[in-house]
Amino acid sequence: MINLSRRSLLAGATIVGLSGTELLAFADNKKPFKFMLNTSTIRGQKLPLKDQVEVAAKAGYDAIEPWISDIDQFIKDGGNLKDMGKRIKDSGLTMESAIGFFEWIVDDDEKRKQAIELAKKTMDNLALLGGKRLAAPPVGATNKPGIDLYAAAQRYRELLIAASSIGVIPQVELWGFSKNLSKLGEVALIAIEAKHKDACILADVYHLFKGGSDFEGLKQLGQGALQVFHMNDYPKNLNSTEIQDKDRVYPGDGIAPLTSMLKTLRNNGFNGFLSLELFNRDYWMQDANLVAKTGLEKMKEVVQKSLS
Repeated sequence: MINLSRRSLLAGATIVGLSGTELLAFADNKKPFKFMLNTSTIRGQKLPLKDQVEVAAKAGYDAIEPWISDIDQFIKDGGNLKDMGKRIKDSGLTMESAIGFFEWIVDDDEKRKQAIELAKKTMDNLALLGGKRLAAPPVGATNKPGIDLYAAAQRYRELLIAASSIGVIPQVELWGFSKNLSKLGEVALIAIEAKHKDACILADVYHLFKGGSDFEGLKQLGQGALQVFHMNDYPKNLNSTEIQDKDRVYPGDGIAPLTSMLKTLRNNGFNGFLSLELFNRDYWMQDANLVAKTGLEKMKEVVQKSLS
């Protein structure tokens, strides 16, 4: 291998289309973040799954994170999952995660049993698409507090065991408005006490703020604890009590400490996917290609600042 000085790398940066800081990061053996489009960002445009894939690929994302409801509609309309999986791969994308809603955490035994079966069926479909992970938010444990977190950890373990033969990993998801899993420490406890090799956390800029978790807490999560991180920002005129999903804005357009957060993730060894997840009604009124392209550019700008 040829040894190059940092000065030489900087001088040749423009030749390969990378900035100086990006090349130095590469030279320092730090893998750059990868970028994913969560299709909530263009959900208001009501595009079918194949068009969502086209939008993500055209904008230049590395991966797509669809909603299970859109996959189910694709199946209902007669779509072939293996063919769609090939379309995704041929588009230069991977499906690193998907968004579903299953009551895996609730106290009701029968509801949990039904939820596990539904999750297994969904993960079978994801596997045919080449999907790798599935969000596992605390559905059913949002409005009423009192879930035993150690019991929830065991329930998460049961979900992980059910998924292990399929090859899709459920990610216990932080929801800032949940009465039970609104804090980063709560989802971390569940992931740790699940005592399973595939246990991991799905965190989100908005939900960290909404639930009152300090971004400093991310320093406690080592490599592997986070594999996907939902990216967005929040405006300065709304506090954590007032803010709602629809108030999310492009990364860099709000006041979230994204630069320091991304530095923390890099220092922790995170080399996963930053997934743009927005529910902004104004963006939903715009052309989906423009929104996806703008969101990717905004994420890259924030990442670039974090490298300096």
